[in-house]
Amino acid sequence: MQNVPFRKDRLIRKKRHDVHPTRGDWPEPTTCTQCGAVYTKGRWAWEERPPNANETVCPACRRIASNYPAGFVEIRGRFYREHQDEIHNLIKNVEAQQKAARPLERLMNIAENPDHTLVTTTGIHIARRIGESLARAYQGELSFQYADGEKRIRVFWKRD
Repeated sequence: MQNVPFRKDRLIRKKRHDVHPTRGDWPEPTTCTQCGAVYTKGRWAWEERPPNANETVCPACRRIASNYPAGFVEIRGRFYREHQDEIHNLIKNVEAQQKAARPLERLMNIAENPDHTLVTTTGIHIARRIGESLARAYQGELSFQYADGEKRIRVFWKRD
């Protein structure tokens, strides 16, 4: 066996910095100029806009504007094609529930491709909930893949 020297010139991948943090040091109260969510008591909520509130664009609206999703839900299979409208309604219902409780968890887009459908979201929790709801309602195969220290998620659901 040959002795291989330690390489000092190895490639190091730089960690990609999330330009859309969900936590920040916004002064309280702060209102999102686009969606109207209010940052108060250390979190974003759907509340009435307080007088003299600071203004900014919330992380969810920033993600939507820059098309930088935190969650991806990939849906495949013949069953999906046969029940597409039903499944879209389920996805929209999950979004309504999540968005009501957590303003930063929103649906961004539903893109139809020839072999699959890709749902993008502003948060990881809504993406996981969509996958879990699909599996609970229609069975099928469900898997998750986290990336960037659990700041991004890819959910796969399939049923033939």
